[in-house]
Amino acid sequence: MSHRSLAILLYAVLLAGCSKAPPKTEPITGGDPRHGRELLARYGCASCHQIKGIAHADSQVGPPLDEIRSRGYIAGVMPHTADNLMKWIQYPRQVVPNTAMPELGVTPAEARDMAAYLYSQ
Repeated sequence: MSHRSLAILLYAVLLAGCSKAPPKTEPITGGDPRHGRELLARYGCASCHQIKGIAHADSQVGPPLDEIRSRGYIAGVMPHTADNLMKWIQYPRQVVPNTAMPELGVTPAEARDMAAYLYSQ
């Protein structure tokens, strides 16, 4: 992670701590975390993951998605960057062909908003 990315991440963390509601836009992705929360619920991500702020998101099938910004790798194979997270959300089987995570037809804009929500937590 570059110094610039780390500074942006720290800024986002500090801003997120100031309010319980997600911000209108998230600085790392430029996405809308409020819409991202709706999308995570609509796409059924809670059926496999624990996700803070999503009703009934307490599954143990996939890894918990809280504090995702502090992780070094995505899917254990890609360095953690916002672009890689969005790629993983859209095309998990291009990254790890035998993953249990399904490809759901998430658009680039939706992936940006979903990542924005995850980073805002």
